[in-house]
Amino acid sequence: MTAPDVSRPAGERPLPAYRVWALPGIPEVRPGDDLVKLIVDAAAGDGTSPGLADGDVLVVTSKIVSKAEGRIVQADDREAAIDAETVRVVARRGPARIVQSRHGFVMAAAGVDASNTPKGTVLLLPEDPDASALGIREGVRDALGVDVGVVVTDTFGRPWREGQTDVAIGASGVRVLEDLRGGVDTFGNPLGVTVTAVGDELAAAGELVKGKADGLPVAVVRGLPQHVLDIREVPQSARSLVRDATNDMFRRGTSEAVREALSLRRTVREFTAEPVDGGAVRRAVKAAVTAPAPHHTTPWRFVLLESEKSRIRLLDAMRDQWIEDLRADGKSEESIAKRVRRGDVLRKAPYLVVPCLVTDGSHDYPDARRSAAEREMFVVACGAGIQNFLVALAGERLGSAWVSSTMFCRDVVREELELPGHWDPMGAVAVGHPAAPPRERPPREADAFTEVR
Repeated sequence: MTAPDVSRPAGERPLPAYRVWALPGIPEVRPGDDLVKLIVDAAAGDGTSPGLADGDVLVVTSKIVSKAEGRIVQADDREAAIDAETVRVVARRGPARIVQSRHGFVMAAAGVDASNTPKGTVLLLPEDPDASALGIREGVRDALGVDVGVVVTDTFGRPWREGQTDVAIGASGVRVLEDLRGGVDTFGNPLGVTVTAVGDELAAAGELVKGKADGLPVAVVRGLPQHVLDIREVPQSARSLVRDATNDMFRRGTSEAVREALSLRRTVREFTAEPVDGGAVRRAVKAAVTAPAPHHTTPWRFVLLESEKSRIRLLDAMRDQWIEDLRADGKSEESIAKRVRRGDVLRKAPYLVVPCLVTDGSHDYPDARRSAAEREMFVVACGAGIQNFLVALAGERLGSAWVSSTMFCRDVVREELELPGHWDPMGAVAVGHPAAPPRERPPREADAFTEVR
């Protein structure tokens, strides 16, 4: 606990430094224990401890707060306790779940912990970690007459980083965020996005001396009084460290991202005049070609009609063929005109895509039954690719409508687009920015489409 020698020649400022140590002697905490008294007694120790002083920060493991507050529950099934503390599942892999707890934290298992607690029980996070931190701070001030900051911590994993670290889930008297925006660095460059998570940094510093299994649940950080708030300053809480959903680029986890993309995949028939980013369409094609396919083939081809000239030429030729077919069916001119108007969704789109099926790599069979099944495999694979494409477009915030009309005039489409004779157009996809939200559709329950044998 000896402070480093940061002395400098006379007239020079000392180097910035701080000290951190764990408080020894805190016993096993039980429901109803006076946590403040336990901390104060441990700080006094045998007289060799530095004690507590104004400007210190107490870093307190949430487990002992939960135990003192009686947040121990009987739970033979930990999963049920996690369910009760969860407001949404962000990601799931096997039994592991990343969830948003009712506190607002996105974390593993909603903070429900089965370690360091009797068998058959689990520990929940404190009911209100900020209030818990405030209670400890006020209790220490009443007992010792010193103003300290308090950080209540728990262990989190981090996206894109291996390992876990302690973060602040509750705080009182601490500047949990230091906003440096508007300042400049040492080269005079403006700082535009720098907001330092001081609360989390203090939590991690304390964890380095507390450890996970050493029976040292409280640490003291000294030497950073600039981060301890004066009693007259506006208080901050650890909730400030939880990013608002509207500003969170990564709010959706894998489970939610898939569900959201599928829910966004709705047929859009009215588009704005806003141009479509061809790069976004190409990214959707990249997703499309991950679909399963038979015999390790790649049965998808996507023709992108980015110019208005190519779209109009194709649609005019398709319309002429459609009118000819309707007349052959004996439809009246009035009926034909109405049908053509209703089928104008492709003309209203600023971008068209014609997905095509190719059966390169298919097997030849001497009988019709197997030959038909072989082609159907490729058709199913092409459909899977088109579905991937539509879902990916929704992920790019683009609306789409799959229309089957090219399948009724494949020769016309091949001729107008100069496609190889073995490419089979499988409908057309209108792409654009939706002019209005899609209409609500009635929910579909899985049971209505399920047969169990």
